[in-house]
Amino acid sequence: MRRTLLAITMCALAAGGMSPARHDEHGKGGAHVKVLSRRDITEKLDGKKAKATAVEVTLAPGQVEAPHRHPGPAFGYVLEGEYEWAVDGNRPRVLKVGDTFYEPTGCLHGVGRSPGKKSKARFIAIVLHPEGAKDVVIPEKKK
Repeated sequence: MRRTLLAITMCALAAGGMSPARHDEHGKGGAHVKVLSRRDITEKLDGKKAKATAVEVTLAPGQVEAPHRHPGPAFGYVLEGEYEWAVDGNRPRVLKVGDTFYEPTGCLHGVGRSPGKKSKARFIAIVLHPEGAKDVVIPEKKK
């Protein structure tokens, strides 16, 4: 599974070229998010044209992401450090280099943080989403 996800990630990056961008999408002080690729894909989501967006996310030691959702399924691969992660109220898991994760469409990504005190967390995420989706990260509304 890890090799398959890595192969898919590398193919997406090679096919898409690299168009880096830095912006604060979410989190305390904002995670460093670099868009690696944004491509049309032939598969459809719910019968609609779709895109795949690949990003590299870097969280500083102790940095916490704000709760959020994605408009399509997301697949991730941890490149560096440790990443504490949980969706839909499940118990958090600490993912290490080489670990993968999956987030179903629209699930609540309620826990995302770099638990290390000295090392950052860095991962690649690929989000499949409808062609017209404005954002691939949808902040959870505060109650």
